[in-house]
Amino acid sequence: MELRQLRYLVAVVEEGGFTRAAARLHLAQPGLSAQIRQLEKELGQPLLDRSGRSVTPTEVGRAVLPYARAALAAADAVRQTVDEHTGLLRGKVTLGLVSGAVGHAFDVAAFLAEFHGAHPALEVALTEDTSERMQAALLAGEIDIALLGPTWEEPPPGLTHRTVIDVPLCAAVAPGDPLLVPAGRTTVPLAELRDRPLICLPRGTGVRAALERGCARAGFRPRVAFEAASPQVLAQFAARGLGIAVMPLGEAGPGQGGGLCSLRIVEPGLRARIVLAWPATGPASPAARALLERLRDTLPASPR
Repeated sequence: MELRQLRYLVAVVEEGGFTRAAARLHLAQPGLSAQIRQLEKELGQPLLDRSGRSVTPTEVGRAVLPYARAALAAADAVRQTVDEHTGLLRGKVTLGLVSGAVGHAFDVAAFLAEFHGAHPALEVALTEDTSERMQAALLAGEIDIALLGPTWEEPPPGLTHRTVIDVPLCAAVAPGDPLLVPAGRTTVPLAELRDRPLICLPRGTGVRAALERGCARAGFRPRVAFEAASPQVLAQFAARGLGIAVMPLGEAGPGQGGGLCSLRIVEPGLRARIVLAWPATGPASPAARALLERLRDTLPASPR
């Protein structure tokens, strides 16, 4: 009996057939079938029922599976323990990132290149989604760590976070907009946006959640005419006169907004935040713990 045969058995059961299991294991199907038959011959009992449309474990196979999984887990633990003692990290870690979340403040590509250089045997998967869905993915254990714009007022149980960016929200308007009267103003009360077409990030993002909460407290619903996935696109839309872009202060910079003027939103003041978030119990693997430690060193806490 060999560990690889147990791994093949588990894969066939989990995939419900030899074809999908072979693809998952990057093996030829005849070779996979031969290895399973060799295991069954050695044990003297059939482990898989091949008579149906999908392959299922026999009664003996069901009894064997927990021990097969335990043996594989033990072997992985041995390898992981050796790697920890030698400083070598293996495996896979998943980092979630809101599209356009940190912009110029954090060079994701440079960070991942440096981290990969320090841990070449480690696979880092980068996934982009809305903050709301990534919060759910963190709680479900589907991703390890995330940089997101929190949609919460109070963090949900099960998550730990550290704020890395905290800036006011502003109304970015094209020159000549009535909001710029009187000349020289730098702020705008939220109520003045009541009947104006707004351009904002989509629902499920922290900026959109902050806008909708603020408007609800001011007694009106925001009139969002256009949505875009990044602040840069919001600025471009506003520069074309399509509406007022609600975005983090400072994002409508030169070359992005075509001469936009930024008015900080007040009464109430709204904030745009980016946080580094991870499960409250801590990252599950040494690889994820290493990535979190490096991110915490790279992204200093942001004072409000």
